[in-house]
Amino acid sequence: MTAVAITVGHGAATHPGLRGRANEDAYLAASPIFLVADGMGGHESGARASAAAIGEFQRFVGASSVSNTDVRQAIARARERVDALASDQRAAGTTLTGVVLTLVGDAGYWLTLNIGDSRTYRWARGALEQVSVDHSVVQELVDAGEMDALTAATHRRRNEITRAIGAGSRGEADFWMLPAERGDRILVCSDGLSTELDDERIARILDEEREPQDAAQRLVHEALLHGGRDNVTVIVVDALGDPGDDDFDTVPAGGRDADTDTRPRAALGGRS
Repeated sequence: MTAVAITVGHGAATHPGLRGRANEDAYLAASPIFLVADGMGGHESGARASAAAIGEFQRFVGASSVSNTDVRQAIARARERVDALASDQRAAGTTLTGVVLTLVGDAGYWLTLNIGDSRTYRWARGALEQVSVDHSVVQELVDAGEMDALTAATHRRRNEITRAIGAGSRGEADFWMLPAERGDRILVCSDGLSTELDDERIARILDEEREPQDAAQRLVHEALLHGGRDNVTVIVVDALGDPGDDDFDTVPAGGRDADTDTRPRAALGGRS
């Protein structure tokens, strides 16, 4: 029998927002791929760019796991497709973030990727962690100690990103490998969620909503209640375990060896 990286449940929801704009977000939520892309370059170009990036991962749906090499090659193909959408007026582009289920030996892992300012979080043991690190002007200022996180959340340049697929950017994606544990809840979202709800509110909803589809729909709904100024897309993925692995739910409270978790230390606490 082919090994399964992780048995998961998931839910997803999207909305164009309340300002009458087209929805330039695209997403893929089908094991082992859970990705969100937020397009840019005008309504038509942005929607086409995000759809093109997501489309390069469709071929992996139904696979038992996907390798880092597979993901990198898909991103390279996505970049070629998005670059081809560029017009004389403005280059099309998109962010891309999320998780891909993969195996390291017999252990299931979240292969997390990010380029741009859409976000991937992990909710585990009652705590919310922002795994991805924004590729944005304000995040660079925070990293340089020139701005605090509270100011960054409302700064006028908070939507200016420094890396993308397309839009004239050649910036590379970041990757992290996180050991998967029963009870993990992964949140993947466009910035239409993170600009409307702070981490405390997001964590509360993830804690209160038992079913991933209910959690995804409620997060989108509350983003709309708090302004809904942008497209908002949310995927919630729950690690249920591996039916072939009796030890999946017996990971010690401290988690697996820290050397197998490749998150940068600066990203562990997330940003409000």
